[in-house]
Amino acid sequence: MKTLLLLVLTSVLAATASAQRIVYTKVFPGSKPDYVKVTITKAGAATYQETADEQEPDQVQLDSAATKAIFDLAEKLNHFRGKLESGMKVAKTGDKTYRWEDGPTASEAKYNHTTSDDARALQDWFERITECQRILSELQRTLRYDRLGVNEVVLRLDAVLQQKRIVAAEQFIPILDRIAKNESILNMARERAASLSDTFKALPK
Repeated sequence: MKTLLLLVLTSVLAATASAQRIVYTKVFPGSKPDYVKVTITKAGAATYQETADEQEPDQVQLDSAATKAIFDLAEKLNHFRGKLESGMKVAKTGDKTYRWEDGPTASEAKYNHTTSDDARALQDWFERITECQRILSELQRTLRYDRLGVNEVVLRLDAVLQQKRIVAAEQFIPILDRIAKNESILNMARERAASLSDTFKALPK
């Protein structure tokens, strides 16, 4: 009987967690990109898109540490039930929206500028995701259309790694391995890609 109750409880908790997700949007006309939307579930499954009507957004799997950090910040922010906008007269940096969804329940907060350290820390996570997804897209583009440009993008990825801003490192491994094995790519790019791939393979999942 206890085993059955435990299984039921585990199932309920899992269903509850799967219904919880965070949706981040940033709209900033004139910037690159001028629109970003990131959706993350508590299991770390995420989508990334740069247009509101994108039919097939990028699929991203965050590691457990990043996912926990993001959801912990959302909890500290009371799942966006409070005001985040500072109201201060500052330069426009884009309209950011945090939205919490838990089944039929939802809450959200919008801001251009905030004084909340937790909100800024959460925004940094989404900026990191954006940066990594754009680098991944550039790697895919240059490998296909501009092989001389691959080295520059690999250097950017290496710089982001050194700055400890990599998110979802595992997604880079397949394309880095392709670059490393492609004899039409500059040797320096191939060597750096192989080194980055080895580094990412060694990171905790």
